[in-house]
Amino acid sequence: MGEESSIMDLKEVLCMKGGEGDASYFKSSFFMSKVNSFTSPMVEKAIRDLCRDKNFSDEVFTIADLGSASGPGTLSVIAGVVSVVAEISREANWRLPEFRLCLNDLPTNDFNTVFRNLGPFHEMVKKRGTGKEEGLSCFVAGVPGSFYGRLFPKEDVHFVRASYCVHWLSRVPAGLRTEEGLPLNKGKIYISKTSPPGVWEAYLKQFQSDFSVFLKHRSKEIIPDGRMIIIFRGRPTPDPTGEQASYNYPWEMMADSLSLMVQEGTLEKEKVDSFDLPYYIPCSEEIVEEINKEGSFAIERVEIFSLDHKYEGDQEDDVAAAKKTADNVRSFSEPVIASHFGDEILDDLYRKFARIVEVSPSASNMVTSIFVGLKKKGTAVAQKI
Repeated sequence: MGEESSIMDLKEVLCMKGGEGDASYFKSSFFMSKVNSFTSPMVEKAIRDLCRDKNFSDEVFTIADLGSASGPGTLSVIAGVVSVVAEISREANWRLPEFRLCLNDLPTNDFNTVFRNLGPFHEMVKKRGTGKEEGLSCFVAGVPGSFYGRLFPKEDVHFVRASYCVHWLSRVPAGLRTEEGLPLNKGKIYISKTSPPGVWEAYLKQFQSDFSVFLKHRSKEIIPDGRMIIIFRGRPTPDPTGEQASYNYPWEMMADSLSLMVQEGTLEKEKVDSFDLPYYIPCSEEIVEEINKEGSFAIERVEIFSLDHKYEGDQEDDVAAAKKTADNVRSFSEPVIASHFGDEILDDLYRKFARIVEVSPSASNMVTSIFVGLKKKGTAVAQKI
């Protein structure tokens, strides 16, 4: 997947692995459960601040989750948001709003798995409620489309959540080839210590362009004083290569797995050299700079945290834990990997990836995330009901 990959091409392959099998996103997105649990208090505070600032209850409260994928975590987070808004409405003696829940992802996303789990979602809302769930109405809709374009009507959304999705770029960055058309980042699929400086510069430029477009479109869709939280796969320092192996997890391990296949003769080196991921892991400084430059949002919170990416359910069995970790990576990387290398290499590739995870030092297991809480600038007109 080189520079010739268009936005339309990527819309066909930038999706999580569907279904409910062992390596599906539905079954293997355990790391996102860790992220959701850690950030839950931050999300609740953003919702409470939104309700405090507006000081009213609309008849309809619209929540948009971008890059929803098909894992169970999205519905769990949204159930928590609904319950908090319902609780605040009752405490303030506001009319309980109806909830419009918009789940966005690319058209190739497995929306059917999400919709099949709406029954448990409604049960979650009831369990987290305050005892008067009979008045709670939730209407769920899928919104297929790229979040690098408009998704909703003007000033229509109260709260937006974009978790672990904005680091996927709209395209493979330009500038990853020499004037002769040869790949710059040979043997790697993402930024690495061995990458020429031009590789990082190309990725950063594409991220800056994409993130600015993302913010511009959301600023049109979110109501004044509305909130948006974005959770990035991030890096802790401005250095894009860093000293920690976890900085570029899992792509350094993936490149090593592909290199093993090249050494064994099951994969051509040129095939690896010509593959570049449409993905960028930003630092907080880069994120803040683009938010301030675009200008539509006030930054309320930036928090950097690290969590262990390894599966923890089988601690007594390193092999089983490494396999589940590889399944997790497969759940979000298989479609884009298969689009370039083909389906026939996948099982062997992820077996090799699991072996690398199994022997990796514990220091490389920690993955950095960045939570960003934003408030749409502008003043809403208070309406008490």
